[in-house]
Amino acid sequence: MTDTADAEDGTETEDPYDEHAAYAAYAPADTLLGAVERGRGLGRSLALADRAAGAEAVLDCLRRETRWDRQSDQRHGYHARLLRESAAPVEPVLELLEGADEDTADRVLQTLAELALIGGESARDALRAHVRHGEHWQEALGHLGDRWPVESWDDLRPDALRRLGGAEPACPDDHAWRHWRGPEPERGGRGPHRMVFEPRNGRLLAVLRDPGAARGELSRALGTLASRPGTFPEVLPMITELSTTEPAWLGERALPGVFRIVRRLGPLAVEPAREWAVDSRSWLSGLGLQVLAEHGTVADAPLLLAELARQCAVGQWCGSDGLADGLARFGPAVAEAAPLLRGLWENTPHSYERPSYLRALHAITPDGTDALLHESLWDCESDARLYAVRHAPESRELAHRLARLRDSPAEDDDLRAAAAERLGR
Repeated sequence: MTDTADAEDGTETEDPYDEHAAYAAYAPADTLLGAVERGRGLGRSLALADRAAGAEAVLDCLRRETRWDRQSDQRHGYHARLLRESAAPVEPVLELLEGADEDTADRVLQTLAELALIGGESARDALRAHVRHGEHWQEALGHLGDRWPVESWDDLRPDALRRLGGAEPACPDDHAWRHWRGPEPERGGRGPHRMVFEPRNGRLLAVLRDPGAARGELSRALGTLASRPGTFPEVLPMITELSTTEPAWLGERALPGVFRIVRRLGPLAVEPAREWAVDSRSWLSGLGLQVLAEHGTVADAPLLLAELARQCAVGQWCGSDGLADGLARFGPAVAEAAPLLRGLWENTPHSYERPSYLRALHAITPDGTDALLHESLWDCESDARLYAVRHAPESRELAHRLARLRDSPAEDDDLRAAAAERLGR
């Protein structure tokens, strides 16, 4: 469940949901724009039926942020493929760079880099020209270095150095700059060895039991235990008290280390997790549901289903993937989950979680997912494409798609290998 990671982290940052407010409204999922916004394979088939409208939908998604989580949701390769298959000219894409803010420029440049990688010569030339003369030239160089072979950008070094004018690169660790710097000098020998005495496990557990321990002491003790090998079932009776309300605007949440310690306990945590899962405190119920999703039995399915239904009802797009993975373990025994999972698969803008919904639907209703698997061969998420490569039903179009994926320089090694294996070569 992706939403529990923040609780475990303990990082005091702004509310992550605030960033979604500006683009929380999406077009209906069964429309061209709505499918492209979500990165679904459906967007590709609708775009090919109306290539001009398909290209415009991609441009619309480049002008504004349509990913629910821009750190995890994949779109650049998807947008590049749509532009390529729609035979869209590159000039309207380049126009988006004029006066663009950093976020827009990054979306456009990454899409151009992917487009060039899959054979868009005009995109390749435009990116190289942008390094020489464009406003966001260092970002363009970074994407070239990340995605293209060295021989495709190595000759840009004089232009890059000229534009730097003796200053330091904005991102000196980008691949191109590291390549041009050459091997880093070896570090000198180690300094004098210092012995560090860490408290024993028993002492750390005593801190956790101490009702007068300060939040900082508790956090340090939990963090140290979480970093050590082994399991600590002694912590289970204390879990309900290991939380904080500082700062208040973040609400009550688990202290850092709690989720890691509990998850390592695996099945040992199932019994208390059944009580946690119905607690009124969201951090504790989330922890309980996570344990039950990973290690519970089919008797725990009603709790998981109820939470999945609640999240669907309120449009909570982040965190349902862990519930889906848990329900998938029970297969057809939880067939009543299928409509909820199908709705999530169709509608979620948080595409990172869509592969979990696909896997769960395939496990729960194996005879009812052929169309979903076929569509997922063109999904924006590489994990969805990989699952579809392995499980999509045989067809003539499948063989053609597998060959394209096998030979695509934009796909990762695992996906290309899976496509080759499915083809038998």
